[in-house]
Amino acid sequence: MKRTSRPRTHRDAVLIGAGIMSATLATFLSRVEPGWRIEILERLDRPAAESSNPWNNAGTGHSALCELNYTPRGDDGRISIDKAVQVNEQFQRSREFWAQLTREGELTPAGFIHPVPHMSFVHGELNTAFLEDRWGALHEHPLFQGMEYSDDRVQINDWAPLLMDGRRGTVPLAATRTPYGADVDFGALTRQLLHSAQCTGVTVSYAQEVTHLTRLDDGSWEVEALSKINGAHLRYTADFVFIGAGGGALPLLQASHIPEGAYYGGFPISGQFLRCTSPAVVARHDAKVYGLASVGAPPMSVPHLDTRIVEGTRSLLFGPYAGWSPRFLQHGSLFDLLGSIHPRNVRPMLTVARDHRDLVRYLVEQVAQTETARISALQQFVPTASADEWELITAGQRVQVIKQVPGQGGVLQFGTELVSSSDGSLAALLGASPGASTAVSIVLDLLARCFPDRQPGWSAELDQLVPTREVSLSDNPELAHRTLQGTAEALGLWI
Repeated sequence: MKRTSRPRTHRDAVLIGAGIMSATLATFLSRVEPGWRIEILERLDRPAAESSNPWNNAGTGHSALCELNYTPRGDDGRISIDKAVQVNEQFQRSREFWAQLTREGELTPAGFIHPVPHMSFVHGELNTAFLEDRWGALHEHPLFQGMEYSDDRVQINDWAPLLMDGRRGTVPLAATRTPYGADVDFGALTRQLLHSAQCTGVTVSYAQEVTHLTRLDDGSWEVEALSKINGAHLRYTADFVFIGAGGGALPLLQASHIPEGAYYGGFPISGQFLRCTSPAVVARHDAKVYGLASVGAPPMSVPHLDTRIVEGTRSLLFGPYAGWSPRFLQHGSLFDLLGSIHPRNVRPMLTVARDHRDLVRYLVEQVAQTETARISALQQFVPTASADEWELITAGQRVQVIKQVPGQGGVLQFGTELVSSSDGSLAALLGASPGASTAVSIVLDLLARCFPDRQPGWSAELDQLVPTREVSLSDNPELAHRTLQGTAEALGLWI
């Protein structure tokens, strides 16, 4: 097919990737700068088809209610809750944003968020002691009030009967339960946000793969894209570019050649889940239940049994079972990892390879895992699980951040990392969980970092969208209660 080129099309902002991050950012930008011309470019033929797709994640509104890796026990024996509090505060800002758009008629929450209790579940004396200490450190905090603890099998059975059906032995068990957790379909939320943004003039172009980013003499950016429909080469100029392309963000950040992105690398980890749609089994479980990760396992591989509600249908997911692929995207290339290696990030990547042999060993074991082994892992949560009621599905790719740290060479960072140019004209989001749940906080950080001079003029609109954006809910118990109560009522949750 003969390729054609078009003249440059100017936009005030070009956002790469039509997932939850770009959808959230586009909504904010269209509100604070209603006159801006904003273009979203997506390489696939539909939105939210990679990390934001509901079957590529567990849909946990990450608020640290059940994720045990956010509350480590320190060398002094005390439970640290700092990370848990931070993540919870960030999720509350997302809830505030969604609630405000709901009140304005821009979102329909029943289509993307549902009340589902969040639980933690552990075995053995050492782990039950840890869980009780964790509960003790959290349950009186303003953002965690209502969390219950029990080591009584009858009580745990009442909370989650599927965990206890057929369970034998006398091994100590313990669980915590927070009734006001949620299940979030980030794919449905993305589609609603994009629809709302398009109604305000935002353009979303599908099947356009960004191939080059070039800094122009006037400080703006040229964004080149290839149409996957007709092979046309498309060129845009933009005063601001956001790279929110999930696993595809790292290669595009490297293509921008901004100094701030020079030393980053990425380590891809794939995943699978077991899914159950049997009505009889699904009816026995209404919770998201998180356990403890295996030794050497990355935080994203913490085993969990999740109630999911996708397009109105309930099902259960268990996993994830970690794997490895050199692809950075589920629909990516086998050469993604190799192509991301450059002279400036070789040292950090080699340092991580040396220091994380236990992770490599864990991934090798996971890749070699048989169906029998996968079902055996499931039966630690669901003793009566039968292989014929669970199907294996492939989840999305996650590219964990490798960054250079002075004195350490390089570190493997599990989480998200916002990278921006010194003049704020380009920003990229790297990493994975809990990104989607904390999208609003990430966007607020991006706006403050990239547009500091515009903050005074945007302040009133930002305060309308996220009233507590500059307030610590942890330090204001009454405000925390009012905020949780108000967002719960707007979103159809409970507290």
